[in-house]
Amino acid sequence: MHTYSTQVGIIGGGPAGLLLSHLLHLSGVESVVCEARDEETIATTHRAGILEQASVELLRTAGLSHAVEANSHEHRGVYLRFSGRSHHLDFTELVGATVSLYAQNQLFTDLAEQRRRDGGTVLYETTVSDVQGLQETRPVIHARTVNGEEVRVECDFVIGADGSRSVARTLMPAAAEHRHSYPYAWFGFLVEAPPSADELIYTHSPQGFALVSQRSDTVQRMYFQCDPSENADEWSEDRIWSEMHARLAGDDDFALKTGPIISTTVLPFRSYVREPLRHGRLFLAGDAAHTVPPTGAKGLNLALHDAKILHEGLESFYRGGGSQGLESYSERALRRMWRVQSFSYWLTTLMHNPPGQDEFSNRRAAAELEAITSMGSGRRYLAESYTGWPHETW
Repeated sequence: MHTYSTQVGIIGGGPAGLLLSHLLHLSGVESVVCEARDEETIATTHRAGILEQASVELLRTAGLSHAVEANSHEHRGVYLRFSGRSHHLDFTELVGATVSLYAQNQLFTDLAEQRRRDGGTVLYETTVSDVQGLQETRPVIHARTVNGEEVRVECDFVIGADGSRSVARTLMPAAAEHRHSYPYAWFGFLVEAPPSADELIYTHSPQGFALVSQRSDTVQRMYFQCDPSENADEWSEDRIWSEMHARLAGDDDFALKTGPIISTTVLPFRSYVREPLRHGRLFLAGDAAHTVPPTGAKGLNLALHDAKILHEGLESFYRGGGSQGLESYSERALRRMWRVQSFSYWLTTLMHNPPGQDEFSNRRAAAELEAITSMGSGRRYLAESYTGWPHETW
């Protein structure tokens, strides 16, 4: 058995767990991270990511923004496309903010390399089975490595940042769990092609939702609405492009850039909230605490915000400021999270077509989109919600 004695034990080595570990290191607080997956698997599992301006500023404050600023694609707005035409929303003009397109797995790589440079203890391929003493001053995390070695982590606090299939969450007593399922999923694919536009294109059409996103100058990421039961392997390239062209068709000069398709996947999504986010010395963060549909690009940003306010509470505690920051963590995180849930649900249901949607519903959605893009208040609401709210206000 290998025993570690530390101040904060973190279950989960994704962006939330690693960012929290790094922030604690900057404050002189020790931590040990247990992650069930191996590092290469996480680094090579491609996941899109959009960073709000406040998230980029958080990474900059933590000394982690150099790779993001060098390799991300800053976006000053988005296009809402409906009734066959694209309408641009300029975020900088509306709310003075931007977002940055940066893959979530690349952010993980940045954080993992930083923890190595800092000499941090991150135990990959180490699966947590139990945590004992959550109501005591020194809980103990019990885990096992892929080679069968038992691991024991003695700590003051335990953070469960281990994703939507969270083990940490199962260790908490029964509480309120709010779930919402959507009757559609995203068919996602990577294509070798130049960008079709300078910003993301969110499309509503009678045929369903479509999203034209970017990844690099030569590879693009695209999505369209599909049934959650679809098998991506059964779709030919011709069929995929036929769907995209049908949803993006219009009477303007937009032309979708096509090319060889590299990979395909079907992404079901749901909304989930667990509250409260604390039990004794255990706190939940990131997808272990809440998940949102990808339409509003909020999941990663919520996870980073959780790490920020947990760090504030832990830093204050270890500097003699008491436990008030930790006691208020759940309330603060949930306030922001419910606003994010509201925005993500609204944008998802507005842009997608549920099964059996009739022409009345299609025309009503198009009318709402027309109102949003033509009214200053509607444009500002979407711009402010999409770019995010300052972390300091939560």
